[in-house]
Amino acid sequence: MTKDSSVMPNYATIVNVLPLCATFDSSFGFKVGKELHCYTLRRPELGNETFVVNALLSFYLKFGRTREAEYVFSRMKSRDLVSWNSIISGYASNGQYHEALASFKEFRYLQTTPPDSITIIIILPVCASLYYLCTGKEIHAYVLRRASLHHDLTVGNALINFYAKCCCPEAALNTFLFASQVDIISWNTVLDAFAETSLEPQFAELFRLMLEDGSKPDGITLLTAVRFWTSLSPLKNIKETHGFAIRSGIMFTEVEATLGNAFLDAYAKLEEVDYALKIFEQLLGNKSMMYGYLNDSLHDFAANTTYSTMLESDLTTVNLMMRCYVQNEYPSEALGLFFDLQHGRVRPDATVITTILPVCGQMASVHLLQQFHAYAIRACFDDIHLNAALLDVYSKCGSISSAYKLYQSTPVKDIVVFTAMISGFATHGLGKEAIKIYEYMLRSGVKPDHVVVTAVLSACRHSGLVKEGLSIFNSIKEEYQMEPSTEQYACLVDLMGRKGQIKEAFSLLDEMPNAGNASLWGALLGACNTHHDMNIGHVVADHLLNIRSTDIGNYVVLSNLYAADNRWDEVLEMRRLMKMKEMKKPPGCSWIEVGKNKHRFVAGDCFHPERSRIFDALRHLLKHSKEIHWLPLV
Repeated sequence: MTKDSSVMPNYATIVNVLPLCATFDSSFGFKVGKELHCYTLRRPELGNETFVVNALLSFYLKFGRTREAEYVFSRMKSRDLVSWNSIISGYASNGQYHEALASFKEFRYLQTTPPDSITIIIILPVCASLYYLCTGKEIHAYVLRRASLHHDLTVGNALINFYAKCCCPEAALNTFLFASQVDIISWNTVLDAFAETSLEPQFAELFRLMLEDGSKPDGITLLTAVRFWTSLSPLKNIKETHGFAIRSGIMFTEVEATLGNAFLDAYAKLEEVDYALKIFEQLLGNKSMMYGYLNDSLHDFAANTTYSTMLESDLTTVNLMMRCYVQNEYPSEALGLFFDLQHGRVRPDATVITTILPVCGQMASVHLLQQFHAYAIRACFDDIHLNAALLDVYSKCGSISSAYKLYQSTPVKDIVVFTAMISGFATHGLGKEAIKIYEYMLRSGVKPDHVVVTAVLSACRHSGLVKEGLSIFNSIKEEYQMEPSTEQYACLVDLMGRKGQIKEAFSLLDEMPNAGNASLWGALLGACNTHHDMNIGHVVADHLLNIRSTDIGNYVVLSNLYAADNRWDEVLEMRRLMKMKEMKKPPGCSWIEVGKNKHRFVAGDCFHPERSRIFDALRHLLKHSKEIHWLPLV
């Protein structure tokens, strides 16, 4: 139809054209839709047509223009069920849950037409988002009184999902069991309800019932199972699920990448790098991977080299494999994968750079970190969390000045950036500087969370700032209504213990709402040993033995404490317990980067090529220190 055509658009034309506007570019589509709205206003016979107004309503809501939608809705002379469903759905899809629920209640009050299945499916997620359990139960009761709704499969699934999202797995299960019909979506939803609440026996039993019922799990079912078993860390169940995915053929369907990535991530978190690598090879092996070995001056390492045919969608898989290497401390393999990715067609994004950065900390290489930082600058990555990660690794590599420069140059600072800078100062013993950053954060209107509070208390602990630490500890409860965490109690106990305030630290532990764990009592025990407070030390020792700590450091301190008090039977008992539990203290290890070469030292290691010169220098320093009447603790 053109301007010169004698045929005029009718209501069917408008109703069919308006939904197409949402498929165009947002500015162009919205402009065309508004022109159509103006056209209907000039044609009263169209503007009064309910079908046309409903289409306009949906159009504005799809573009998130709730104000315009409200105006159209308020001027409607006649509203039908579609009108009410549209406005409720529009509010819900735009996150205006209270307005959606208010419209639903208004609809129930004004409209004689009862809600249909679409209305119920729209409003139940709204109740779940607001955690309005009572309102959802009222809707459930309404459904039970309407046979047409009670036997509707989609309504039943929506009810199961509602209870699952409200963390009511038992109610979700009851709804599932009493449903007149169920499908794979029903099974997946109720399984997800138990997965979210980590109820292992119930989840396993429900999964078994699903197989016995003859319902065939799909990719979503297995994704839920993998996520659930990973959270509980049973490798056996992950392997069984993996085997089922291969035997059933699901592993090789259209969800292969998503499910494969889930298995890769699961094996990585369970420290099963070999299994993760096999899945990585399977996902990318047929189209983009080859294997080779590179050699540098210090050691050989395996590297995965990507062909230039790798797709953008493969970046997630590569990033997961890289994170697997990083988390399990395979820095050379992670770097090999990164460099191969860098030379391929798909360039590393900000997420990949954030993933690889911890390798610089593991290798204590400022030089390598500067290269990644330069890459991020050249790529024009404007990512605040990448900046926070860079800042954190600069601190861990010993370059606190570079970390502070990056902090100052970050224009918009969120709580992650503040936390990284405070943690950096804490690590370097710069407690007063950390407190200044914390106070600036509060003045900026950023509300503290438990992570940043723990970081600033740790800074106070390392710098011996008892007064400031107590002030911050008390403020989080009084000003921000935050209950102190176990880690924050541990920081304060250690801080007071280092300053010799043993009785005060013991009283603080005694007043805790929950019983202190091994780290708390261990911190206090170390303070008792340092300040030779045997009376409180023996009480703390009894607590630790009752807790049955697995930290070998606590047993060593206990042994030293008993030895200082000439309680040799207890010393032998501590050594017996350490031997029985096969406890071994890991050897101390350090790195240093000289130029572009990294040097690694392990306690008791005599294999460094420059060991003779190093030991000569140490002997010279020791001799010189004795000459000036100072003897270091070695």
